Amino acid sequence: MTLATMFETGATLTFDTATSVLQAGLARIAAGATRVDCAPLERFDSSALAVLLAWRRAARRHHAELRISNLPAGLVSLAEAYGVSSLLEANA
Repeated sequence: MTLATMFETGATLTFDTATSVLQAGLARIAAGATRVDCAPLERFDSSALAVLLAWRRAARRHHAELRISNLPAGLVSLAEAYGVSSLLEANA
């Protein structure tokens, strides 16, 4: 896999950063990225779930599947609490 097809979330994905992180990811997806690595993610809130779901929808509009890897355990727990864990299955 080339670097052009993968991008990272960055260390922080909270309400304060969600808009800029969302836009950056959408641009990468529009350019052909099909994988996002969440390994750098250290600070997050429920906004991270909204961003990840928006990225998956955007990838589908581009006829691709966005592969999500290295979801932090706390984000997995949050997704389970909100009932969206099946939509974010880590499938790297």
